[in-house]
Amino acid sequence: MNIKKGDNVIVMTGKDKGKKGKILRVFPKKSLVLVENVNAKKRHTKPKRSGEKGQILEIAAPIHMSNVMISDPKTGAPTRVGMKIENGKKARMAKKSGRPI
Repeated sequence: MNIKKGDNVIVMTGKDKGKKGKILRVFPKKSLVLVENVNAKKRHTKPKRSGEKGQILEIAAPIHMSNVMISDPKTGAPTRVGMKIENGKKARMAKKSGRPI
């Protein structure tokens, strides 16, 4: 899995194509990611107490990780992720610019 929590990504397909956001949560077993301000669903809630009003909440829903790409730290364009060994440790790097992610 190349995408981790906290990465900045760009949505490549779907109704939110072109939107940028930060990864809030990753679901590796289902290959899903939760991106802020992307794939918002509306949830209608009933009032819990008398005198209270019902609400319509916008909740972010997860999308498949194949629909997002990491943004290059140098240019901000979508890029693939590569691995490089630095000081005996594996580090992720952007394929376009070669900079670490």
